[in-house]
Amino acid sequence: MSLERDPQRVDVAIIDSGGANLASLQYALDRLGARSIVSDQPAVIAAAPRVLLPGVGAAGDAMRRLRGTGLDRLIPQLRVPLLGVCLGMQLLYRHSAEGDTACLGILGARVGRLDASPARPVPHMGWNTLELLGEDPLLRGIGAGDYFYFVHGYAAPVDACTLAATRHGEPLAAVVRRDNFRGVQFHPERSAAAGARILRNFLDL
Repeated sequence: MSLERDPQRVDVAIIDSGGANLASLQYALDRLGARSIVSDQPAVIAAAPRVLLPGVGAAGDAMRRLRGTGLDRLIPQLRVPLLGVCLGMQLLYRHSAEGDTACLGILGARVGRLDASPARPVPHMGWNTLELLGEDPLLRGIGAGDYFYFVHGYAAPVDACTLAATRHGEPLAAVVRRDNFRGVQFHPERSAAAGARILRNFLDL
C-alpha cells in the first residue's frame, strides 16, 4: 500500500492486517523518532528488526488477510521482537471465539467473549490500570497507577504468559509474552505518556 517506505531504513515493520489504527501507530512511532513501514509483504516483514501486529475489527477478517499473504506462516517463525496490539495480541493465541477463528497458535490459550452486565457493557471501552504480574523490558518505567486505553469485546485469560492483567469484571490478560512475542490488549498509541513509554521500550528491545 502507499504508506510503504524504503525497507532498507526501517526500525519497525507494521503488518497491514487491515485495521484502522495503522496511521495512528505510525504517527506514534514517528513522534519517538522511529522509522516505520506498513506492509503485507512477507519479504519486508522478514527483513525488519522489529515487527508490530496491530488490529482493529474482527479476528476472522484479520486472519483471512494474513492467510492471503502467507503471513500466517511467517509470523510464528520470526525471531525478532514482535508486539501485537489489541486484536493483534489476540491473533497470537490458538483460537478466538470471535467467529470461531483459528489464529496463529503462538500462545496456547483461547480468546473468549467478555461477559456483559448492566455495570459492565461490552465492548469494554475506557481507561484502566494494570496489575503487574511479572518483570519485562517492555514494562520498564510502568507503574500500577498508569492508565491505558482499552477498546475490545474479547479477551485472553490470565495464565503463565501474562505479564500484566487488568479487570473488566473478571481479570483478563493485558500484557503477555512468549519468547520474542509480546502483546498488549490496550492501544499504546492512544494511551498518552504511558503508551508512548511502552512503544519506546519496544523500540529499545
